[in-house]
Amino acid sequence: MRKQTMDHTHLLVLSLLAGEDMYGYQMILELSRRSDHTFEMKEGTLYPVLHGLERDGLVEAYQQEAPTGRVRKYYHLTRRGASFLKEEAEAWNTYSSAVNAVLRSSPGLNLA
Repeated sequence: MRKQTMDHTHLLVLSLLAGEDMYGYQMILELSRRSDHTFEMKEGTLYPVLHGLERDGLVEAYQQEAPTGRVRKYYHLTRRGASFLKEEAEAWNTYSSAVNAVLRSSPGLNLA
């Protein structure tokens, strides 16, 4: 099995963008909502992740005016990013399944 190399924050951000283009604060709110408030990402964490993903060609940014008249920076998952997300999500599922198998077989933990 290959080592899990992708930081989970990158995987989470890419998965948010798989459904629709989003601006930063929208991603923070949506990640919190989808994870039942388990992931409370701060702007200081999110924006360096987005900039790295953009540098790697996995997302692209563009500006668009919101209904309020404010211009927002939106992020879009590129084709390369979608392919990368699929590969990394499969690797994450393999990794997390292996960890869960070990945990479930550990005496005294009583995990279902």
